[in-house]
Amino acid sequence: MLAIGNLSLIWRSSPDFEIADSSSSYLPVKFGFVKLSVSNCRSKSLGLNGTELRSSVLASIKAMDVSRTSYINGEADNIPDLHQSECNVNDDESNGVSGKTLRQMSTVGKSTNIVWQKCSVEKIDRQELLQQKGCVLWITGLSGSGKSSLACALSRGLHSRGKLTYILDGDNVRHGLNSDLSFKAEDRRENIRRIGEVAKLFADAGVICIASLISPYRKDRGACRDILPEGDFIEVFMDVPLQVCEARDPKGLYKLARAGKIKGFTGIDDPYEPPLNSEIVLHQNGGSCDSPSELAEKVISYLEEKGYLEG
Repeated sequence: MLAIGNLSLIWRSSPDFEIADSSSSYLPVKFGFVKLSVSNCRSKSLGLNGTELRSSVLASIKAMDVSRTSYINGEADNIPDLHQSECNVNDDESNGVSGKTLRQMSTVGKSTNIVWQKCSVEKIDRQELLQQKGCVLWITGLSGSGKSSLACALSRGLHSRGKLTYILDGDNVRHGLNSDLSFKAEDRRENIRRIGEVAKLFADAGVICIASLISPYRKDRGACRDILPEGDFIEVFMDVPLQVCEARDPKGLYKLARAGKIKGFTGIDDPYEPPLNSEIVLHQNGGSCDSPSELAEKVISYLEEKGYLEG
């Protein structure tokens, strides 16, 4: 049953709708038009904006032939399925956004005639569910500086605390999403841009996203920071000298670069631009170095202090 002021709208086994006034008899009608203001279509309780029944408003309620009486906001369990929604309401209205607003088309890059689709479940709801704040930990540094080792140690440490993380490792992403990109400057820029956009989605989902990649250029890292809300991008700089990284050379890449078999290798014949204002800087100089787990604890301490591990 739907209350309209002092009126009630009842779905019955008859294909007609009936409108009842508490002080009068039923008034059968074939069609009615009702302006609805609905914040959540999944609820059986629907609010009606006004008491008018007229032909110029937004959503129509059409007569339905059902096998037995069904009620909205009543006792019945079986509400008939309605066209394209759990409530027969204009989708624009059910999202709490006017049709006029939704029809404001956008152009982003080469994409034209696109509209941002809002949902009633937002980042704050997902964070409450996960009891953490979604963010991006962007680990940058030379090859061999320990980025991937730190990322894995961070993931283990946060997982043991009941926190959900996901690692976007530079090499791993190039196995799939970015397999079409080379290591030329323009492709590196696109590589960073794509990973930044994916990291943004993880953060919006409430996940602590750990991006681990050289990302040698300040401008590209800055662009990734700029697409995230303030405070959601946490830059972690692995400040390890080139000679230490080259001495480690865990993948043998420095040796190949020195032999001229790899062109455009960061630190050898392509520059690395160290961050100027990282949230976290982890120094290692080749002497007594902290283990990945010890470095991870420093990052986790930062997250705890800043409230990222709270719902």
